[in-house]
Amino acid sequence: MVNTCGFIDSAVEESLEAIGEAMQENGRVIVTGCLGAREAEIREKFPQVLSVSGAHAYEAVMEAVHRHLPRPHDPFEDLIPPGGLKLTPRHYAYLKISEGCNHRCTFCIIPSLRGDLVSRPAGEVLAEAEALVESGVKELLVVSQDTSAYGVDTKYGVSFWGGRPVKTRLTDLAARLGELGVWVRMHYVYPYPHVDELIPLMAEGRILPYLDMPLQHANRDILKAMKRPANAENVLRRIESWRTICPDLTLRSTFIVGFPGETEAQFEELLDFIRAAELDRVGCFTYSPVDGAPANELSDPVPEALKQERFERFMAVQSGISEARLQRKLDRRLTVLVDEVDEQGALARSAADAPEIDGLVFVDPHPSLAVEEFAEVEITHSSEHDLWGRVVGKQ
Repeated sequence: MVNTCGFIDSAVEESLEAIGEAMQENGRVIVTGCLGAREAEIREKFPQVLSVSGAHAYEAVMEAVHRHLPRPHDPFEDLIPPGGLKLTPRHYAYLKISEGCNHRCTFCIIPSLRGDLVSRPAGEVLAEAEALVESGVKELLVVSQDTSAYGVDTKYGVSFWGGRPVKTRLTDLAARLGELGVWVRMHYVYPYPHVDELIPLMAEGRILPYLDMPLQHANRDILKAMKRPANAENVLRRIESWRTICPDLTLRSTFIVGFPGETEAQFEELLDFIRAAELDRVGCFTYSPVDGAPANELSDPVPEALKQERFERFMAVQSGISEARLQRKLDRRLTVLVDEVDEQGALARSAADAPEIDGLVFVDPHPSLAVEEFAEVEITHSSEHDLWGRVVGKQ
């Protein structure tokens, strides 16, 4: 079974390669996920696939599985653990709170793949979170296509968890998740005004002081062409205010360089913005035309060589910023969550490090280190992306 992505062309190519590899391996392949919305394209290349379905088509996938690989019911093997079935390690899990998006960004085709925003009731999300924690999860990573918009489609309707009412609204959900006694990390939080309400929760230690906020660019005209909010000055003021309230706040963002029509002056404005914002963690992508995205019709495409040159310049500036911010953590004590342990020590993450996309804390060998457990570490070295430290205690 191949779960595909159709967001950008490189993801489409990777998905098609995975289908091809699966076909060569045994020839009995079920395809699902975002790219499944383009069934004709898949079947043209792989006419022998058993089934093609779109995103979150659980029933269609299971119907295909049972049709092509029937088996007798086993009451023991069919039991699902309380925390559900997940592909992440036991100690962290992604908690999806909504599906789809109401924005119409010109570089994106998510609405055509996933539809408009559909928020899960807060009580349902909290029940899932509670089950995950009871199964051993130490970190919940809150995700969606647009986390800030959570509940807009339901007019922030009320549901119940633990016998208490809770609004389907991001701040209310975050406050309740903060009662579970685990790390709660917020991803894909666009800077709507009510995001300001999350910062006191971070300052109080109820959720992690970490905000993943995709900004995409800083120039007003480019942002308008992207159909994104266009007020970089306001974002800078809010970042300053957030850091005053919560000095340990870690800010992550992503940006696109080489968007159609981007001039050298507009790119330099983006560089000035990241210098002023001093974001902790930053990802950068060169603009990639996506089949069906309105931005493909914009004039003045940026040549590929220039896109790559701007990407390299952007990352050089950001690397210096990241290195300087990590140096400020030298000699500090941080709580880390241990992901791996061997004779060389441990790979761990601090509150500033989401799994797989941020940095690591490399910890010297110590008998108290254990996977899935927290430890107190004193930071001894730093680099552009990572930290090194030694154990000074267990939490």
